[in-house]
Order: sequence, then structure tokens, then C-alpha cells
Amino acid sequence: MSSQPAETLVPRASDPLPEQHGRISTLPDPRLPSWSAARRARIAAIAFWGNLVCQMGIILSGGAVRLTGSGLGCSTWPNCEPGQFTPELTLEAGIHPFVEFGNRTLTGVLGIFAMAVLLVSWRWLRHKGVGFRRLAWVPLIGTALQAIIGAFVVWLDLHPGLVSPHFLISPVIVAASTVLVVRLYDGDGTARRVVGWPTVGLYAVLAALGFTVLVLGTLVTGTGPHSGDDGDITRIAIDPLLISRIHAGSVWLFCGLLVALLVLVHRSAGGRQVRAAAWTLVGLTVLQGVIGYVQFFTGLPELLVFFHLLGAALFAAGIAWVGARLVTWRAAESDPSDPEDRFAEDLPDGTLTDGGAR
Repeated sequence: MSSQPAETLVPRASDPLPEQHGRISTLPDPRLPSWSAARRARIAAIAFWGNLVCQMGIILSGGAVRLTGSGLGCSTWPNCEPGQFTPELTLEAGIHPFVEFGNRTLTGVLGIFAMAVLLVSWRWLRHKGVGFRRLAWVPLIGTALQAIIGAFVVWLDLHPGLVSPHFLISPVIVAASTVLVVRLYDGDGTARRVVGWPTVGLYAVLAALGFTVLVLGTLVTGTGPHSGDDGDITRIAIDPLLISRIHAGSVWLFCGLLVALLVLVHRSAGGRQVRAAAWTLVGLTVLQGVIGYVQFFTGLPELLVFFHLLGAALFAAGIAWVGARLVTWRAAESDPSDPEDRFAEDLPDGTLTDGGAR
């Protein structure tokens, strides 16, 4: 039993009751009284899904910059060249300035979606709790941090000590954005576990190891041939074969923990949504591992490295999806026939409540 009381949302006196459209509930907006629940729900879905897709997309556009050697296609920041904001096509530079500037432009699109997520969360989704609104800040703060680090990456000529953190922020934002999407469609009650504490504990270890896998992957990239520019770029002074083996070892350890998590999930009454998320993560992990081994033994061809980056984005989203499905925000009485709700009701009183997790 949690020693902390569950978060109880105390609505403000001025707050109207939420209105449901499909699986999304939103609060009426007094500034836009003519907007229906259906319209608000559609806008919320566009903002949240657009943010998630673009956060994944920036990983791919950043990968395109690296794989095409366009990291210094623009020699400065925020201008592409001194006194010149946008790139110009020249025979000497080729497409490199446009690839790099395209990646910067996508950051602007990210900022728009991140602000939309924050605005929608605070205007129409206040009833989902303080934790939800705090999480809605992550995409915007993360995107701003990415832009700042990106500037230093250019100013310091793609130093791998900055390139690696520049990448690693993105999977964290993808994970947070995935949880926001899950929460958008889930209920509006207090968070309740749908699995036992051993499963939650194992998942916490799995998630930490998953991030370690991503960190080791960036170190492998930092020792490899794709520096992001054709010039003399500093690389991480680690034996590429050694760090690749360590990375592969962490992946195999992750697979072992994932199998253990599957066993616990299937032994619990956690419901089909938890199992679906766990099996999806299994598929993503296997696919990512296959691509990793193939690219290693074929000399790191650019196309396979690109797909491996896509796999990294999906891998981060998959881990977050599993974590979000270990709890539910639906009221226990919403569907007594659902295995998740039966599990909630069968446990001793209060056991399933996770304090302050709303």
C-alpha cells in the first residue's frame, strides 16, 4: 500500500464539467463558446499526435544531417552563414546547407506543436490533473534545450561530447510525448496500477537499461565513420569494436529483462492493453537488434543507419508506452467486465492507488 495519499483533483469553482467526444474529454472554453467537444477533441488529437510524430521526425532529420555530411553545411547559428539567414545553392556546398537548414526548420515546427500541446493541456485538459499539465511542459522545454545545444554543436564543429547529448534529449521527449498521447485517450480519474509492484519495479529497471542502450548507441556512433561532416571532425577516443560489443551486450540484457516482464504481465490480470504494449516492444526490440547486427557486419551503410535511428525513436516510444499502460486513469467502476478493472477491485482497499501519480 502506498504511504502517500492519492492525488485528488479539486476543481476550481469556475471550471465547467468536461465534455466527452469519443475517448477524449475536454473542458468547454468560455473564450470559444461555439466550439463543440468534437472540435476541441480533434484539435487536441492533432496537437498531441503532431508533436509525437515531429519529435520522432527530428531524430530522422538529424540523422540525415549526419549521414549526408551536412553537419557544418551552415557554418554558424542561427544564421546559416554570417549575415545570411537562409542557405544559398552553390556548386561548392551542394545540398549540405539545405539539409542542415531543413533540420533547423523542423525545430521551429516542433516548437509550434509543443506550444499547442501546452496550450491545449492548460485550457481544455486541466481536469486530467497537475501531473499531466507538468508533463505537457516537457516537449517545449526539451525543444528549446535542443535548439540551444544545437547552436553549440555548430559553434564547436560537431564535437561528439555535444552531439551525443543533442541526440539523447530527443528519445526522452519522444517518451514523454508518448505518455501524453496515452493519457489523452485514457480516463480522467486517479492513477491506479493494473499490475503488481514486482512488475512495476522490473519495468523501472528495464526503462533505465533501455536508456543505457541508447547512450551506448550514441557512443558507438561517436566512434564510427559518420561524423556529420567530411572534414577533420573530433571522434570519441574509444575502440569502436569494444564499445559495439558493450552496446550489444546491453541489448541482450535488455531482451532478458523484457522476457521476464512479459512473464509477469501474462501472469497478472493486467489486461490486454498492457500485453499489447509489451509485445509491441518485443517486436521493436527484435527489429532494432536485427538492423543493428546487419549494419555492423555490412560496414554501416547510410540507409541501414537511418533505419536504425528510426528504430531508436520507436524503441523509446515503445518503452514509454509499456510504462503508461502499467497504470490506468479510468474509474474502477467504468467497465467491471474489463480485466484491468477486475484486478483493481480484487486487491485490498487502497493497494492499487499510486500516490500523486495523476
